[in-house]
Amino acid sequence: MSKDTTSEHLRAELKSLADTLEEVLSASTDKSKTELDKLRAKAEKTLKESRDRLGETSEAIAKQTREAATKADDYVRENPWTGVGIGAAVGVVLGVLLARR
Repeated sequence: MSKDTTSEHLRAELKSLADTLEEVLSASTDKSKTELDKLRAKAEKTLKESRDRLGETSEAIAKQTREAATKADDYVRENPWTGVGIGAAVGVVLGVLLARR
């Protein structure tokens, strides 16, 4: 699952949850007890499903992060001087930026 797909799933889940909660809040003033109970059950179900899917999404993000870290580590081990050069360049840029302050 790509980062874009993961972000889209996360946005869709949060929108679905927000829509359900908005429905519950807007309908709570003019609904009967039975209708409120149905809305509450729907909101609880949506919340549970969202938590489950968001848990899966966070696992996918953690996996992608671990894979990226492993690739970066492998690259630096295979090309140590390139890693040193990149680190030095970043240090010079930061030094220049901080010196301007």
